[in-house]
Amino acid sequence: MLDRLYAELADGELKLVKLGEAHREALRAVCAADNEVWPIYSSSFGPEYFDKSFDALIGGNGRMPYAILDGDRLVGMTAWLRPDVSAQTVEIGNSFIHPDARGTGFNRRVKTLMIEHAFGVGIRRIEFRIDERNKRSQAAVAKLGCTKEATLRAERITWTGHVRDTALWSLLAREWEGR
Repeated sequence: MLDRLYAELADGELKLVKLGEAHREALRAVCAADNEVWPIYSSSFGPEYFDKSFDALIGGNGRMPYAILDGDRLVGMTAWLRPDVSAQTVEIGNSFIHPDARGTGFNRRVKTLMIEHAFGVGIRRIEFRIDERNKRSQAAVAKLGCTKEATLRAERITWTGHVRDTALWSLLAREWEGR
């Protein structure tokens, strides 16, 4: 199932390709476009932390990252996280989209493409774990039909040392089919 899950995806000009070394410099530039956002992320892809975070992201450890392309232009990143084949679950996270593409419906297209693909290969539950302070991302997953299940108190320590409360959101295959 994991080989089928971590496939390159496309919807017209929107493409999700496996993130690799060839994307490093373009993604560095995209991530630098909004340096103010990184404090609400678990790790920073800002200029001074970019290489360490990029290396960790492409290094595996339960992460299957994508470069998000709009035509030939790299506009962000996202990933499958913590896939569990026996439980048929996966998390979508590590998502960042260039500020120019925000509020345009582009993120919804990315998430819809991923959700439909995941359910199509046999995933039954998709999770989103979002910093409680990140209201924009929580609103976006709510619009997709996800359910907020809980707040995981003091769930992790971020790169800034902040002890983060994490909102746990989910979407079930049967809920998506009923849309």
